[in-house]
Amino acid sequence: MVTEKRVKCTKVRNEVHILKDVSGYAMPGTATFIMGASGSGKTSLLNIIADRVMKNSERQISGEIMFNDKVPVTQKSFGQVGGYVMQDDILFSFLTVKEALTFAARLRLRLPEKEQDERVLDLLKNLGLWDVQDTECGSTLRKRISGGERKRTAIGVELITDPSIIFLDEPTSGLDSFRAT
Repeated sequence: MVTEKRVKCTKVRNEVHILKDVSGYAMPGTATFIMGASGSGKTSLLNIIADRVMKNSERQISGEIMFNDKVPVTQKSFGQVGGYVMQDDILFSFLTVKEALTFAARLRLRLPEKEQDERVLDLLKNLGLWDVQDTECGSTLRKRISGGERKRTAIGVELITDPSIIFLDEPTSGLDSFRAT
């Protein structure tokens, strides 16, 4: 004889406050740093400010995030004026450094190709990537450029649009002390 046991599972909702009573502002033309211990919510705060957190029944965010106290920050509004370089870069491993920047320029800029190419060359020079511009970005399994060069390439991909605001999550990870300054 087979008996069937039915167990009713009710989902217990545990509230975890990752960020609580956080407020602040960043003045135009200045560098603003968020510092804290590992696990203190720095990345979570950046993701919330940039509207990169999916809201659902289990994840609620309250409060206001505004540009210049006027424009609410949404994924669309942030994407129009901002750039975000995550801790772990997302680069096509088979593209060279120059190709990665050019690809970003072609996708994101509404400028003639000649102006896009000039912007790419300027970034290669300013980010110290000139000597590796024809080297593939590689991946964790296929090392081609250094960690610092990967980080600077990822930063260049965001800087290609000349954003008004840029978030750099752990910007000095993988950089040597000379390049980090």
